[in-house]
Parts: sequence; structure tokens; C-alpha cells
Amino acid sequence: MPEITALIPAHNEAARIGDTVRAVFSIPGISEILVVDDGSTDETAAAVRAAGARIYSLPFNLGKGGALNHGAAVCRGDVILLLDADLGASAAEGIKLLPPILRGAADMTVARFPRAGRRGGFGLVKGLARAGIRCYTGLQMESPLSGQRAVTRRVLERLLPFAPGYGVEVALTIKAARLGFKVLEVPVNMTHQETGRDWAGFVHRGRQFGHVLRTLAGAWRG
Repeated sequence: MPEITALIPAHNEAARIGDTVRAVFSIPGISEILVVDDGSTDETAAAVRAAGARIYSLPFNLGKGGALNHGAAVCRGDVILLLDADLGASAAEGIKLLPPILRGAADMTVARFPRAGRRGGFGLVKGLARAGIRCYTGLQMESPLSGQRAVTRRVLERLLPFAPGYGVEVALTIKAARLGFKVLEVPVNMTHQETGRDWAGFVHRGRQFGHVLRTLAGAWRG
């Protein structure tokens, strides 16, 4: 049985990271949970330790891609389960991403989330990501921005480094498909913190849009 590492980047997630870690511990076969504390200024690190996970603390915030690069360099698993810190109890659904990897039916699995529980943006970021991935690879992705993924270390090492900012997931999918790896979406019942139709939500999605656009432009040049 291959060793499985759950790799979780976290920035100021003290309120939810404990529940997330405890849920991941319930997944059979998990041999390591590594949380990369991405320069948090709250009690994220203390919450991780209390929940019993291994922690790797960065001295300042590098962003999701940077945190994952550090985590990938020090985690031990043959299979890497990438999860977001804000999943809470629904992180246990990560178990559904593993069987296609373990039986060799896919090189990377991607969690396909259910429909959002409340109205967020207008779908512009997701639409851009979906169209870009389809243009470059021919893949039709329902959840192109999903950060919940499973991948073998052999494949992951071909995909490193992770892209910076909010372009992480789009770049990962495009790289994998271009290298001929099989990417498979798997339906899950995960939930995470959703941004609403307020000023903070629009600012967040505007930043996302810019990062995804830059990622796609870089993929074109590449």
C-alpha cells in the first residue's frame, strides 16, 4: 500500500483548520497530514498542533503556490492528497479522490463540487478558467478551480513548481494534460467558505480573474 500524504496550505485558518485536520485523519490509508502554515498571523499553527498534524511554518506569506512548493519538497507520501484548509468536516470526502489513483485509472483526480449554497459572483472566473483549459487541452472541466486533488508523487514531480497566486489549479490541470497524464473529475460533497456578492467578494474574485488570466497567458507563451 503506498503512503498517502494529505498536504494542506493554510493562511489565517484558525477557525476551521482543526476540523479539517480531524476529518482528514478519518480517511483510511492516510499516513501523514502536513499543514503548511503560510505566514499566518492568527492561531492557525496552534490549532494544527492541537489537532495532531505535522506543521511546516513559513516566516511570511508566500501565497498558495509558494506554500505548496515548500510542502511538496518535504512531504513523504507516494500519493499526495491536496486539500484546502477551510473544508472543515467535509474534508473527509477526500477519500473519494484516492481510488482512481490507487488503481491506476487516473494520474490526477479533481474534486467536482456540488452547486454553491449561496449566490457568489457571476461565474466569470470559473468561465475563464474552464474556457482556457478547454482551449489548451480539450478537457471539459466542471470545477476548473478546485484545489482538492490527488496525484502520485511521480506525476507531481513532473508538474512542479506550482504556479503563484490563484492560478495554481488552472496551471496544474494544463500542465498535466499537456504531458499526457489522465485528469479525472470526481463528484464530492465538499463545502468551503464561499465569498458573497459584497465588496470583499468582488475584490477577491477580481484578483482571481487577473491571476487566472496571467496563468493562461503564460501557458500560451509556453
